[in-house]
Amino acid sequence: MKTNVGKVDQTIRYIVAIVLIVLAAIFQGVWLWLLIPAVILGVTAAISWCAIYRIFGYDTCRFDKKK
Repeated sequence: MKTNVGKVDQTIRYIVAIVLIVLAAIFQGVWLWLLIPAVILGVTAAISWCAIYRIFGYDTCRFDKKK
């Protein structure tokens, strides 16, 4: 599986996942559904691969390689 999530994208995904987890913990109740996208963002950041990017041919790793 070729990676398609770059370092900046990965960092943004981690930050958004943490924010969603904090919001779900603070507000609870109906807000617990925020854990689903938080887990998805965390996993895609951890493995540096996103299925949606693959479908559309998008790759943020190539921006890291240009440096």
